[in-house]
Amino acid sequence: MTTWVPGAAGSAYDVDNLPYGVFVGTGEEPRIGARIGDHVLDLAPVAAAGLLEVAHVFRHQALNPLMALGRAHNDAIRRWIVALLTEETGRADVEPHLIPLADVEMRMPIEVGDYVDFYASEHHASNVGTIFRPEQAPLLPNWKHLPVGYHGRSGTVVPSGTEIIRPMGQRKTPSDDEPVFGPSARLDIEAELGFVVGIGTELGERVTTGGFADHTFGVMGLNDWSARDIQAWEYVPLGPFLGKSFATSISTWVTPLAALDAAWVELPGQDPEPLPYLQVEGRAGLDIAIEVAVNGHVVSRPPYRSMYWSPAQMLAHLTVNGASVRTGDLWASGTVSGPVAEQRGSFLELSWGWREPFAVGDQERLALEDGDEVVLRYTAPGTLGGRIALGEVTGRIAPARP
Repeated sequence: MTTWVPGAAGSAYDVDNLPYGVFVGTGEEPRIGARIGDHVLDLAPVAAAGLLEVAHVFRHQALNPLMALGRAHNDAIRRWIVALLTEETGRADVEPHLIPLADVEMRMPIEVGDYVDFYASEHHASNVGTIFRPEQAPLLPNWKHLPVGYHGRSGTVVPSGTEIIRPMGQRKTPSDDEPVFGPSARLDIEAELGFVVGIGTELGERVTTGGFADHTFGVMGLNDWSARDIQAWEYVPLGPFLGKSFATSISTWVTPLAALDAAWVELPGQDPEPLPYLQVEGRAGLDIAIEVAVNGHVVSRPPYRSMYWSPAQMLAHLTVNGASVRTGDLWASGTVSGPVAEQRGSFLELSWGWREPFAVGDQERLALEDGDEVVLRYTAPGTLGGRIALGEVTGRIAPARP
């Protein structure tokens, strides 16, 4: 299975990847395309010419109608795209609809419904517990019995490349008698993986761990920007609010779940055994490597395969009480951190509670400064033997607005 698209064969965007995104050219309407190499395939005219029954979904300005078709239809569409890009017989008809990425602008890929963020890395949760509760057990009693999460703000989920304005809010340090108002001084990242719902459920319906693939369309990179000083003052007793809700960045490309067939791995191990509704069979973890770069310098490489709770368990827990999910609903893994210092997915951990500056090139950081640019990169094993790339997530910090 070799593509005829110049430069795509053997790349991180070969035909075993084919992520979807929403793109726009000069003076045109946004529409759906699939990435192959350094090009985007304009799917709407190709589907219309081929009299594809679902050609209309590619003319939308978000992936939601495509995602709502369900697993069987989306698998068939993926096979159709692979054939378009590998069979020479149709090349003359398809090639005119390949557009260089340099000639288009990528837009927000999905209309986000609800947004839930989990806390699924044992290493991250243990690090945070040790930093803030050094005299107690790192993990709270419930942590290994259920995937802990919070309901975020979908309206501030933004596409990669969006400028992140330093948030304002209340802060109170231990030395302050009263809280003060001002820009966050401990602005942070959280390197995460996001999952988006394809087929929704009815109120009262539960998704089993075995139903994960039937309801999940794809995966994307995600940065849950966090104002730690605002969060620290507000989160007792109800958890994150303004310290998280100002912005969450996602990649402009959504990788279909089918592209990750070669990336599934065993979970690191769960003890105690989860309750029956959270039990999984076979390979439920994902071998996705993450790279965190600040101002062009790699500062961390978190491994997603080290996550304690799997995406299937997160979705099962999200719906176990009968809460429904809708096409476009987004849930995230929480910060991905590994067992060693070089694999920590947040500045909070890299600086060990703001006490140990870490190197960013020839500079040092405790927290994000105005002008800093963060880039999250993701790769996974592909079905052709190499590695595929998930879409990057970038964001540059802008000063707080008065």
